[in-house]
Amino acid sequence: MIKNIIFDLGGVIITIDHERAIGRFKELGLKEAEQLLDPYTQFGIFGDLEIGKIDAETFRIELGKLVGHELTFDECRYAWMGYCKELPKRNLEALKKLKSEGYRIILLSNTNPYMMSWADSDEFDGVGHSLSYYFDSTYRSYIVKKMKPDEMFFRQVMTKEMIFPENTLFVDDGPRNVAAASELGINTFCPKNGDDWTHDIYKYLK
Repeated sequence: MIKNIIFDLGGVIITIDHERAIGRFKELGLKEAEQLLDPYTQFGIFGDLEIGKIDAETFRIELGKLVGHELTFDECRYAWMGYCKELPKRNLEALKKLKSEGYRIILLSNTNPYMMSWADSDEFDGVGHSLSYYFDSTYRSYIVKKMKPDEMFFRQVMTKEMIFPENTLFVDDGPRNVAAASELGINTFCPKNGDDWTHDIYKYLK
C-alpha cells in the first residue's frame, strides 16, 4: 500500500520551458547555454550550483566571468526563472487533496537557490503560500549535496523520512531518475512535462 508520494518539482509540479531558459541565459551573454543547461541535469557551474559545490554568490561571480560582465542576483534569478513556464493550479489542488487523504507528500528536487528564492516566498502560488505549504518535507539537491539520479539521494530521503520503497511512489518526468528509483524498489510514475497527472496518479496508488 502506498503511504508516501515523492514529487519532482520542475516538469511535474511546475511546467518547465527549457528553451526559454536557454534564451534568457543567452540574453545575459552566455553563448554556451545549450551545452551547460540540460532539462534534467546541469553541467559546469550550473551543476556545481545545483549540487551545492558553490553558493549563489559564487555562481553569480563565475557566470559574470563567463559572459564578460558583472551580473546581479536578480539577473541570474531572471534567467533561471525562464525554466518556470507555468504553475498549474490543478497540481497544487491535487497536492492538498492527497495530503488530506493521508499521504505523506515529499519534494525531491534537483534545484538551486535562485529558483527556490521564488518557491520559498509567498509569491509561489499567487495566494500567499510558499512551496512548503503543500509538502510535509522538502529535499533540495543544493542542500543535500546530491543530485538525482544518484541512488544515495533517494536512500537519504528514505532514511530521514523512515519510509520504505514498497510504500512509496516517486513521480518524476525524468526517465533516468525514475529508473534509478525503480532500481531501489520504489514505485514510479513518469508523466511528461506539462501533462495533467492529477487523475492518472490514482492508478498508482491502489
